[in-house]
Amino acid sequence: MPEEDILELKFRLLDGSDIGPFRYSPASTVAMLKERIVAEWPKDKKGGPKSASDIKLINAGKILENNKTVGQCRTPFGELPKGVITMHAVVQMSLTKAKTEKKIDEGPKKNVCACAIL
Repeated sequence: MPEEDILELKFRLLDGSDIGPFRYSPASTVAMLKERIVAEWPKDKKGGPKSASDIKLINAGKILENNKTVGQCRTPFGELPKGVITMHAVVQMSLTKAKTEKKIDEGPKKNVCACAIL
């Protein structure tokens, strides 16, 4: 594969820090990128992803689909030749996981009045 086909990507986290840059071929899938992010996630940061499905990758304002390749996701405008492309990595656990991990109070429920007087 020619050197000019290789893309350099880095992943920006919510706190402004970056993971990478890493080099990928345009045939690499978004799912592969997510697996790399899980493997490289800083151990000292709380709220890290448990699996690749907990990560949303955003490039040029669009959430990337797992089955797309890096070449398909690259925006032709605004990118410098041989420049590093920055993608945003957002950890978002699925709702079913969040509900099962949430502690549920097993005690009796308290009656709460939510009246509004206008």
